[in-house]
Amino acid sequence: MILPKHLHARPAGLIAQAAARYPQTTIEIVADGRRADARSILAVMALGAVAGSEVLVRTAGAQADGATATVVAILTAAED
Repeated sequence: MILPKHLHARPAGLIAQAAARYPQTTIEIVADGRRADARSILAVMALGAVAGSEVLVRTAGAQADGATATVVAILTAAED
């Protein structure tokens, strides 16, 4: 997916909170060849993904489909 906005502290925090709701699922965000555990706000922010960047959400585990949908919804949501 292509990011419609920068991946800064607020969406990174929302992603980490969402990832915590899926304890049996591995959630990883990949941008520009770098990977981040979605449960870590700092790791997600460290990706440095800006608007227009291509981002991949990888999930594995019991609730992978739900986790993917949740993280993608956060990444594509309009700024508040």
